[in-house]
Amino acid sequence: MSTIPYRQHARLQGERIAAVVAATGFGALGVFQLALALGASWGHAAWGGDSAALTSGQRFGSAVSVFFYAAAAAVVLARGGVTRWPRSGSVLRWGPWVLTVRLAVGALPNVASQSHWENYLLGPLALVLAALCAVVARAPQPHDT
Repeated sequence: MSTIPYRQHARLQGERIAAVVAATGFGALGVFQLALALGASWGHAAWGGDSAALTSGQRFGSAVSVFFYAAAAAVVLARGGVTRWPRSGSVLRWGPWVLTVRLAVGALPNVASQSHWENYLLGPLALVLAALCAVVARAPQPHDT
């Protein structure tokens, strides 16, 4: 039988669910960016939507973003208590808050873009991920549970 009070247990479950959903979103964005980096002609859905074919610099930027999304998924999963992190500390304490702000601010260029994909899919997705990261950021650090 669990010794955690029901409300605290329900809150932790909610934070775990938010972490898994956020990590899934980061994974989907990572796959999308990987496809762009490998030459998929989906440029109308990214980088301002100017052209279906990306420049080599944009493809490199997409490749770098794959690592960002992988790290973001790892941080939210660890902070949400779904996985373990080698050491608890400032990355888990501040990482989800940094992601929250970065995603919320990053939604603005997507909403202002010429690309309808960015306007109606990537911008709102960034806001949803920001909200999920805020939920995860409020979770107690894994060593505090």
